[in-house]
Amino acid sequence: MTVNTGTEINYRKPEAKDGSRVWELIRDTGTLDLNSPYCYMLLGDYFCDTCIIAEQGGEIIGYISAFRSPRNPDTLFVWQVAVAGTHRRKGIASTMLTCLLKQKACHGVRFIEATISPSNMASRRLFLSFAEDKSIPSTVTVGYGAELFPGDTSHEDEPRFVIGPFFNQM
Repeated sequence: MTVNTGTEINYRKPEAKDGSRVWELIRDTGTLDLNSPYCYMLLGDYFCDTCIIAEQGGEIIGYISAFRSPRNPDTLFVWQVAVAGTHRRKGIASTMLTCLLKQKACHGVRFIEATISPSNMASRRLFLSFAEDKSIPSTVTVGYGAELFPGDTSHEDEPRFVIGPFFNQM
């Protein structure tokens, strides 16, 4: 899917070969947990139907990794959202989320979940404004406490954001 925003941005499914460039994007955000390049290759290969890339001029400028919950198939868990620093505050993350929800693999999704650390204000704004803009209920509950992470890391709590239920509003 291509959305004309003055300079054309292409929104597409990732492929395994995108893994290294996605890893670089995540690394360059400086705020997201950096997984191995192999992880991003696997996501592009095995979970491509529930992930999305924003690309402009051959450069990956945005990425969302997500998956359908095996226990709750009507829930899309959004794992990571990244937008290149030069492209932030242009609606790219929200457009990626909307495009992702329109994919065949997301038919039947009624809830979006994500865990977001308190310091990640960009993601908090994204999810809360996404829900508000579409008049979808949202709640924040306990997710994963800092005590669950390894002792030698300084990881914040990860409260769970839940958006929904919604019905074909995308």
